[in-house]
Amino acid sequence: MVLSTDPYVWGTGRRKTAVARVRIKAGTGTVLINKRPFEEYFETIDMRGSAMAPLVDTETKERYDVWVNVKGGGKNGQADAVKLGIARALVKDNAGLELLLREKGHLTRDSRMVERKKPGLHKARKASQYSKR
Repeated sequence: MVLSTDPYVWGTGRRKTAVARVRIKAGTGTVLINKRPFEEYFETIDMRGSAMAPLVDTETKERYDVWVNVKGGGKNGQADAVKLGIARALVKDNAGLELLLREKGHLTRDSRMVERKKPGLHKARKASQYSKR
């Protein structure tokens, strides 16, 4: 086994079709998402709160610098992917946080995906109105 000299701790988060690759490092609390400031990337308070929930719940928001590359999906899915990635990276860095993060539900991957469209239907389940005559 080769020990890594990488000062970063990595975590991957997924939600629907969004994938977030998260790096954390001891620092001052700077968060960059796709090389843009956190507040500029996630416009709404709900998305910001969702993405930062693991750091807020573990009270480590000011102790880590966070860099995220996220792609795919919409902004809400991306925010949830970032949340899972940050939680996984925190557990890798400090295993003592796992119980708290698991209790809060931050380490559970939301497996719900879009159902595929079936032939003969308009969408996955939407059919034409039935006509008796």
